[in-house]
This record gives sequence, structure tokens and C-alpha cells, in this order.
Amino acid sequence: MKHSADVIIVGGGIIGCAAAYYLAKRGVSVLVLEGSSYIGNGGSSRNGGGVRQSGRDPRELPLAMYGIQKLWSTLSEELEVDCEYHQDGNLRLGKTPEHLEILSGLADRARACGLDVKMISGDEVRTINPYLSREVIGASWCPTDGHANPLTTTLGYYKQARKMGVCFLTEQKVTKLKKIKGKLRQVITSTDVFEADTVIVAAGLDSRPILATVNIDIPMQSVMLEGLVTEAQAPMFNQMLGTAEADFYGHQTKHGSFVFGGTLGLEGFTKDNGTPISNSLAASSTCRGIIKYFPALKHAKIVRTWAGWMDLCADKVPVISPVEEVPGLIVACGFSGHGFGIAPAVGYNLAQLVTEGRTDVDLHELQYNRFHAKS
Repeated sequence: MKHSADVIIVGGGIIGCAAAYYLAKRGVSVLVLEGSSYIGNGGSSRNGGGVRQSGRDPRELPLAMYGIQKLWSTLSEELEVDCEYHQDGNLRLGKTPEHLEILSGLADRARACGLDVKMISGDEVRTINPYLSREVIGASWCPTDGHANPLTTTLGYYKQARKMGVCFLTEQKVTKLKKIKGKLRQVITSTDVFEADTVIVAAGLDSRPILATVNIDIPMQSVMLEGLVTEAQAPMFNQMLGTAEADFYGHQTKHGSFVFGGTLGLEGFTKDNGTPISNSLAASSTCRGIIKYFPALKHAKIVRTWAGWMDLCADKVPVISPVEEVPGLIVACGFSGHGFGIAPAVGYNLAQLVTEGRTDVDLHELQYNRFHAKS
């Protein structure tokens, strides 16, 4: 078993796999430690698949724009896997004047960052997507948004990283980070000790207790999200759909099924070991909400539902930065349920940060020190 590398990445989700791939392309030796038995065993392989810029906080929007402009369009060829990437736009739907006010504010802030997004009427919505109901009175429309397959994309990064020499070790639950002579050097698991010059912690919710072992705290909490998938339908449309209040989002897959996700504020259930279980009340409520927007799916059968934890950061945007207090440590967590679409850009810029000490995208508003007490 390999016990040392230039970089250790804690977490085998899409952020960890993408960072490992781009680091390996730069000739860096990488070791990825995954606490579970499977790579991508979490939200990375089970999310709604959105690759969107619209509706994002301006602090993370540059990452989304960078990934769409420079990485997503050629990712299937680069990873030698069908990422099922579609760039056919995103409709964020509104049914009330209050919804349109929310969407207008989001669109205004995005345009200020240079994004092509605009408000359109209900009739214009149905010109783009005739399957949407008359209850939709308007939407924001971003033609360069899209969606992709989270499972194939995550595993694509994993497989290519392995081909390039990255070592992935599963069932290596990290229990402690350890500094030597003032610099982070060791990653300790329940069974082994590993060493590296740089450690990237990208372990979702598990990042918080791991970072606590070197007295670093990122304010995150767990929020349960639920998803569902329908049986295959005839081809209808390729746009990504969302709503002003984010109570549901989804798209039609290449297979024909629809994948939808969201949260309605209903409490989910967990097994004794903390594994989330989908809530039948939430699933049925989500379906009723979807039908209000999308009546053509009224008779579609649900194939399965699932639930999972989101690592909700206190200010709802991720932390992507070195940690001044712990030399050698970089954190990439707190993605708050919208990390998949920016994962290629995050992985690419993390590799730049390690090898060049700089990034193409200005990440200063995503730094860890934004949580420091103001003097």
C-alpha cells in the first residue's frame, strides 16, 4: 500500500477525483483517501446533474462560468466517457409575482458578473418548452446552462486519474490530521498513517470533524435532500428546470427518465447508523409540486427515491482555499448542494493552486478566513 505522495486528497467525491486528475496531468503524485467503500459514494453520484450559472451566488458564479466556457464542452472526450453533457439552457420558473421578484434579483446580480441571463414571460417560457403549464407566469432564462450525468462524470475523473497513476484507497476513514514542525504532514486513518507535502480536505460534511483535529472549523450543518427518478419517457426537452424557491429542479436524461431533486422542509428519516432514508411524504409532495409546473408527467411512474446529506455552509457558498493557520492544508468543502456543476473548475483551480500558488479564477471571496472575527 502506498503511504506517501506529493498531495493527499481526503474525499473521493467528484471534487477529490477532479483535483486528483488535474494534479496528475501536472505530474504531481497523488493519493486519495475515501472513508466509505466506494468512490463517489454520496451526493457526487446522486445529484440533480445541473451544470448551471444562473441562480448562483456571485461569489461562486465565476467558477461556474469558467467551467462552462473552458472545460465542460470537451469533458466527455477528455475523460473518455459519456458525461451526457447538454448545453440547452436553464429555465428557473416562477408562478407568483414574489417568485419573479426573486428571479429578477438573481438575474440582475448574474448580469453584473457578465452572464447572459434574462427574464422572460410565461408565453416565452412555453415557446422554449411547450410542456410547462399555464401556471408559470415567467422565468429566468440562461441559454448557456445545462446538465450532465453525475455518476459517469465522477467515475470518468476517477478512471482517468487512476490511469495517470493516482492511488485511490477506500475504507480509509480519516480520524486525524497531524502537523510536524508547524506544517501539516500526516493524515491518520483508523488503520494507517499517510504523509504528504500538501493535504486537500474535500470530504463534504466529514470535513468538519477532520479539520477540527487541527483546530480549524468551517461552519457547516447537515441538511437532507431527496431525489427521485421516473421511468423512461419519450424525448421531451433538454433544458434544465428549476424554480424561484428551489423546491424542485431536474431534467430529462439521455435514457429518457426524469431526475428531480429538492427539499420541502419536511424531516426525513435515518437508519440507526445515520444513513438517510427518503420520506414518502416528501416524495409525494414533490411530485404534486412538479405536476403543477409540468402536467405532462402526471401519469409517469416513479422508479425509485433516495435521500442524502448536503453540507450546507453558513453563508451557502463553499470554502476553497489554503488555511494560513495550518501550512500545507487546503480545504474544498461546504458546497451547499451545488458543487457538481462547478466541480471541473474547482478541480482545475485546486491543481493550479498546488503547483503554481495561483488560480485562473479569483477565489478570494471563498477563502476560509472570511469566517474570522472582524477586529
